[in-house]
Amino acid sequence: MAAEPTLSELAKNLADTQTALNIVWTMVAGFLVMFMQAGFALVETGLTRSKNAAHTMGMNFLVYAIGIIGFYFVGFGLQMGGVGSAFGETTLTKEFVVNIFGKDFGLFGMSGFGLPLAMFTPAVAATFLFQMVFMDTTCTIPTGAAAERWKISSFVLFSFVISALIYPIYANWVWGGGWLSAMGTNFGLGHGHVDFAGSSVVHMTGGVMAFVLAKMIGPRIGKYGPDGRIHPIAPQSIPQVMIGTFILAFGWFGFNAGSTLSGMDTRLAVVATNTMLASATGAFAAYLYVKIKYGKADPSWLANGMLAGLVAITAPCAFVSSWAAMLIGAIAGVLVILAATFIDSVLKVDDPVGAIAVHGVNGAFGILATGLFANGVYGQGLNGVAYGVTGLLYGDKGQLVASIIGIAANILWVAPVAALAFFIIGKIVGNRVEAEDEVNGLDLSEMGVHGYSADPGPGTGITPHAYSATTTSATVATVVGR
Repeated sequence: MAAEPTLSELAKNLADTQTALNIVWTMVAGFLVMFMQAGFALVETGLTRSKNAAHTMGMNFLVYAIGIIGFYFVGFGLQMGGVGSAFGETTLTKEFVVNIFGKDFGLFGMSGFGLPLAMFTPAVAATFLFQMVFMDTTCTIPTGAAAERWKISSFVLFSFVISALIYPIYANWVWGGGWLSAMGTNFGLGHGHVDFAGSSVVHMTGGVMAFVLAKMIGPRIGKYGPDGRIHPIAPQSIPQVMIGTFILAFGWFGFNAGSTLSGMDTRLAVVATNTMLASATGAFAAYLYVKIKYGKADPSWLANGMLAGLVAITAPCAFVSSWAAMLIGAIAGVLVILAATFIDSVLKVDDPVGAIAVHGVNGAFGILATGLFANGVYGQGLNGVAYGVTGLLYGDKGQLVASIIGIAANILWVAPVAALAFFIIGKIVGNRVEAEDEVNGLDLSEMGVHGYSADPGPGTGITPHAYSATTTSATVATVVGR
């Protein structure tokens, strides 16, 4: 007769089972986030023109492969090399730290590059996959803002810079044991910079890069007239936009609830519900605003309203009450419209899909919302602070200060590095396509194939290669504004 298991054996079996369940949950959530790439591809392609469909789809497809490669060789080590896995592994623990005034400031990880055999455990593999799909979401965001005029070769090189350098460094500061996460223990500022699922790490990072690239590459030909008048460029497929938005909303449950990194943490149900509530109020608030202001319920605004609500709730989703989630979503749904129109009409930055407003502006708002509305119920022990994450409205002004510092750090790191990288890449291969190719459409010139084989031509109303640099601004505006 077999001996009864000892108490220590039972405890080990239970711990192993819990770890396995946590890994399985995290992997499934990661698969959902990966599928968000399809949503981004549909939304961006739908909001741009049919003559660029293959080009826009191609960027959204290829960025997935580029992101994996760059993150594998460099990015993962920089981001997570100091803390390793969230599942009890201690194989990656080498962080580059500087000591200033007796305080440690973690700057980047120094292990895990290329997933060496000694570190390639199931726990580390699960961490890599989950972190990678988050990073790849960031890589996708600038493709929308620079759509319809970005050279594919420049896009490839810049995406490697994102996955290997820009994203991992800031992610380390927040999620990899870096200095932003330590502001609570070092300076008594709440729990430090808290971002549960990526309002700043993923979305604001992508939004800041989107602004830099859209500004540097310039507007699409004909978007703004010589007198500054805006010439709207209509999207090619609202059905694609709406289907893509629903795919993104579905994947967001993996994005947010999966960030518990634990199938044993029942808080994931609260996270998922808050995510759903904010998406609904984001879409409905956008509907009310455009209906009142413009008299028509433009579906593209409704879609961006939902996405804005999702972006804004991503940071505070685990820490706020249901009413706060609904308020955050509603504010985001209006804020995205105000921001997009300001960026377009005042700043004259051409963002075909509204990526800057959706991800950049509302990513920052989501972080501020954490500092305001976190209710103290959840987050005990996070970043080494014993009590739950608590915002200004519940008595902790330090959390809001940490949020503001995190936003400033994001801009100060991401914007100049993205601008420098884009400038250098422009000198090497050029960032913008030729004017003739832009007017005719990028499908043939950049990808070698039409996005829609039934198209009779490039969809511009002119014969291929008929455009020249001497074409007047009025003619160009008429051609591309169809």
